[in-house]
Amino acid sequence: MISIKDLNFHYKGSQDAGLHDFSIEINSGEAVLLCGASGCGKTTILRLINGLIPHYYKGELSGSVTVNGKDIQNCELYDLASVVGTVFQNPRSQFFSVDTDGEITFGNENLGIEPKEIIRRKDEVVSELELEPLLGKSLFELSGGEKQKIACASVSALMPEIMLLDEPSSNLDWKAIDELKKVIEYWKGKGKTIVISEHRLWYVKDIVDRVIFMKNGRIEHEWNREQFGKLTSQELSELGLRPTSVEEKYIEEFGKGIFSEDKSSDNNSIQRYENGISLKDMYFTYDIPKYFFRKKKLNAADSAQYTLAIPELDLPRGKVIGLIGKNGAGKTTFLRCICGLEKDCTLKITSDGETVSGKKIVKKCYMVMQDVNHQLFTDSVRAEVMLSMDEENREKADKLISDLGLYGYEDTHPMALSGGQKQRVAIASALAADSEILLFDEPTSGLDRAHMTAVAEMLSALAKDNRVIIVSTHDPELISLCCDYTLCIEKGRLKYLRKCQ
Repeated sequence: MISIKDLNFHYKGSQDAGLHDFSIEINSGEAVLLCGASGCGKTTILRLINGLIPHYYKGELSGSVTVNGKDIQNCELYDLASVVGTVFQNPRSQFFSVDTDGEITFGNENLGIEPKEIIRRKDEVVSELELEPLLGKSLFELSGGEKQKIACASVSALMPEIMLLDEPSSNLDWKAIDELKKVIEYWKGKGKTIVISEHRLWYVKDIVDRVIFMKNGRIEHEWNREQFGKLTSQELSELGLRPTSVEEKYIEEFGKGIFSEDKSSDNNSIQRYENGISLKDMYFTYDIPKYFFRKKKLNAADSAQYTLAIPELDLPRGKVIGLIGKNGAGKTTFLRCICGLEKDCTLKITSDGETVSGKKIVKKCYMVMQDVNHQLFTDSVRAEVMLSMDEENREKADKLISDLGLYGYEDTHPMALSGGQKQRVAIASALAADSEILLFDEPTSGLDRAHMTAVAEMLSALAKDNRVIIVSTHDPELISLCCDYTLCIEKGRLKYLRKCQ
């Protein structure tokens, strides 16, 4: 089904990144997992299979890539669309419509499929993937997990023989990952050929037939499912891979309290912290009524109408706070309100006896966004890091770059990096900003074990400088590595703030 032989490739403008003397055969109906450190070449393989290389991503290519008998170098992208379907790390990057129904049918409409067949395919996919509750909705209203389900459905409706998934779980909570797993199992049951690039291995380890471990653009190890399942946590760690058991342990022991259906809250009283930072009157809604008077005094009695309603919250300094909750619970909205990105939020922040609101909040905070492409502006990694400094300091910038495993990429354009490498550039920029409150929205999405550990160490080091560090995450391993507290948000309300066990 897929044959890559003696392939060498490097992206335009980068001599190091890419693949070297790479060969692999993937049989029809086989499920293959690609794993390894960020930048090892996993995404490059997927781009070769779906034709984005060489037709979209340019570079120097030698060797052969054959997909379902088609030579990708001599095959147009639209000819591969009905053969290969791709689910990207960020589902928003592949949406073309504004509503769920239109997105599911868009691909078939674009290929000129007969209307009756389009409807038949849509009905089949909706039924098999249990998407009825999501029909007729705006894509902008969906949670991350729901968006990923629609992305899977839109690809599935094309009925391709090959399914490619690039870090599909990186921004999902555990419940959404379980639903994603069911989708992959459905495809496998249909006899689809599946290739998955992943760092979070626990949910796919029992699905895949083969595991390919990559390093520096080459295959270093290869296991079948049984062999891979016997690898110990120590052996996985030595390879720089995330463990396959820690997440399942947290789901069982820790996750029950986070994602239970219990509506009770232990936020009956506000914990005060010496030298802490106080948040007050955090009220925000995305749907502002015409009669809404923004300056009025808000209180808990009015809170039902708000997307986010937290009357009062004290946050400790010098600690790393893990912000947790389901996809769509309001975690990102919470972060955006704290850093001043949501101008209609009524929040007041009190620190060292000074209370600020409105535009003044921006000076106290720096946020690393979930989609880092929205905050990369310059033409080099070094320039990007120095952009957030009050006074440019090349030595400090280079040290941050090196500490986050990006040594040698100082002069590389940020958009030429892998997703995990871009994430680390954004984190380096946050560290360079030297703000009092640092916010991180899913900073380890798309990161391998080594770089996740480096981020955890950096967060802990930052906290020691008496800052408030809040990190929104679905990674229990990150919580175990560096978080001192967990702050749980449920439907835009504070469920609890408690010390980690």
